[in-house]
Amino acid sequence: MTAPNGNGKTTSKDTSWIDAELADSFDEELEMEIDDGRMPEELRKLKDVTHESTLERQTYFHELFRLQAELVKLQDWVQHTKQKVVVLFEGRDAAGKGGVIKRITQRLNPRICRVVALPAPTEREKSQWYFQRYVSHLPAGGEIVLFDRSWYNRAGVERVMGFATPDQVEEFFHDVPEFERMLARSGIKLVKYWFSITDQEQQYRFLVRIHDPIKQWKLSPMDLQSRARWEQYTKVKEEMFERTNIAEAPWFIVEGNDKKRARLNCIHHLLQQFPYTEVPHEPITLPERVFNPNYERKVLPTNLYVPEIY
Repeated sequence: MTAPNGNGKTTSKDTSWIDAELADSFDEELEMEIDDGRMPEELRKLKDVTHESTLERQTYFHELFRLQAELVKLQDWVQHTKQKVVVLFEGRDAAGKGGVIKRITQRLNPRICRVVALPAPTEREKSQWYFQRYVSHLPAGGEIVLFDRSWYNRAGVERVMGFATPDQVEEFFHDVPEFERMLARSGIKLVKYWFSITDQEQQYRFLVRIHDPIKQWKLSPMDLQSRARWEQYTKVKEEMFERTNIAEAPWFIVEGNDKKRARLNCIHHLLQQFPYTEVPHEPITLPERVFNPNYERKVLPTNLYVPEIY
């Protein structure tokens, strides 16, 4: 039995509360997927642009929700065992780092799993030890920190754009392996991901950002420079891998041309990095509401309520 709602869609009169909750959880992800799939009219005119995942939507959703359930188990294990976890997300601009970070954190407790995306350093921070502003964001026991770009800015954008001198870059390459070994000795599990996309795919994603007002905020002057300096970024990336791929913190490359596959592959791989197990929980019993027959709920002024436009 279905009936149209206010948006012209159909809803079931017999839908249970549990079904409605599950549908709402599904819609949250679906909304993001629809946003990813929006194509500005200007791009529809480009005959040579094809952009479609080879992964069926039903398969993608099924696997995403399954992996997100495992991430919740990982979160509980990290909290229970007081693990300290750091995950770095690096890669080409528009390679999909933000998308996978959203899916990792979507079902997790933000008090346990948090995202760090630092702006350009201030003048004061420029005078500090290079790693200092990152150290303050490292996790305590029972926490997961996801760095949306990290100290590897020095090996990439700072080097290519001339924001760091050759001596500073060389000092970074000398220091970063020992810095990461120090993190490992302190009990931090460090996982490093590089998201890789092709030249053509990056061009398409930049065009989306240029022509879509909702996504223009994602496009920075540095992004535009990265297009012009594609080969320079390739060279410094290769040297970065060569000099910073250490046993204590190896690099893992995620092929990012297919966003859906990249998200699933990255989350699956991340889960494999930990010997997590399901943490037993004490049964939770919802207490009965205390009812006071003498209590009368006050009638609040109507101007306190948000207008019900929808």
